[in-house]
Amino acid sequence: YPDLFRTVLTPKAEELVATPYRFGGDARKAEAHFESGLRQAFRRIREAAHPDYPVTIFYAFKQAEEDGDDGNGSIARVSTGWEKMLEGLLDAGFSIHGTWPMRSELGNRMLSLGTNALASSIVLACRPRPADAGVTTRAAFLAALKRELPEALRTLQHGNIAPVDLAQAAIGPGMAVFSRYAKVLEPDGSPMRVRTALALINAVLDEVLAEQEGEFDADTRFAVTWYSQHAFREGRFGDADVLARARDTAVEGLVRAGIVRSGGGKVALLSREELDPAWDPTTDRRPTVWEATQHLVRRLHDEGEEAAADLLARLGGLGDVARDLAYRLYGVAERKGWADEARAYNALVVAWPRLSQLAETRRAAGPAQQALGLGG
Repeated sequence: YPDLFRTVLTPKAEELVATPYRFGGDARKAEAHFESGLRQAFRRIREAAHPDYPVTIFYAFKQAEEDGDDGNGSIARVSTGWEKMLEGLLDAGFSIHGTWPMRSELGNRMLSLGTNALASSIVLACRPRPADAGVTTRAAFLAALKRELPEALRTLQHGNIAPVDLAQAAIGPGMAVFSRYAKVLEPDGSPMRVRTALALINAVLDEVLAEQEGEFDADTRFAVTWYSQHAFREGRFGDADVLARARDTAVEGLVRAGIVRSGGGKVALLSREELDPAWDPTTDRRPTVWEATQHLVRRLHDEGEEAAADLLARLGGLGDVARDLAYRLYGVAERKGWADEARAYNALVVAWPRLSQLAETRRAAGPAQQALGLGG
């Protein structure tokens, strides 16, 4: 096989990479080479796929997003990398049943330094789409998304998917709805593009996360909205008063709850450093999910897992809701570009399994041993 062994190194001419320098600097030719090769590869995989076993594809996802039109005049986030990948799979006749992020890349590897390199690898679980797959409308697709995505999202959160990976993991159940059909038709009769489907999935994901605020107390709902507008900076008292009334609370009550300060016509959320370090949810007459989350973040960052677990053991039912709030606040911080804040909430969710284990040990040990610090 002389063609296979014509070079000492791995042959590069046929490699599926969109590198313009291999095409005289022409980015369009490089992209066309990548897309056509990807489609050919997926078609061959589709031909060989057994219907009883899923095809798993590990995709080295390059983090790149841009604003996209959801087809209805609204702007939503779409991933430039996912679009081409998913188009190739769907055109080859696959349906997508799940996407799961995997931490497979080191942040300090040579290629990643100073570049927009891999953020993570994604594994896609795919099956051949049935030949008799039907056609549906945009309205029916949206209705199915809103019906199925909330439960799928809750499953992902209970599985402790990190907030930084939640949007990528949620593409799986969203695309499972989209790809079960041969076509999703727009109102004008044209087939919906993958880009539009991704924008709609992200939009519904944001809606579902926002709807989870219904589980929070009124003070926490105020804090989430105020945080998204001002973070921990001061805002006008009048604005805070209007928002508080809309959330069925009052600024004076928020001050008594210990989550805001008010004076001189200004209102601000107390930063984590300003919160009472001796806060005890078992004696607080007005405990909030907001306080629980912020204190957990602070303890984890400043004092470590043991201290955070001590607090989690005393939170009772506030604990799991605090984790839900961490997901919500990560999304706010990520969209606003508040990197330090986003990392703080992501770290809390990532550490949650260990914190839960330690907290359960403390609860089983009983109050006396917890007070002596013997629960761990």
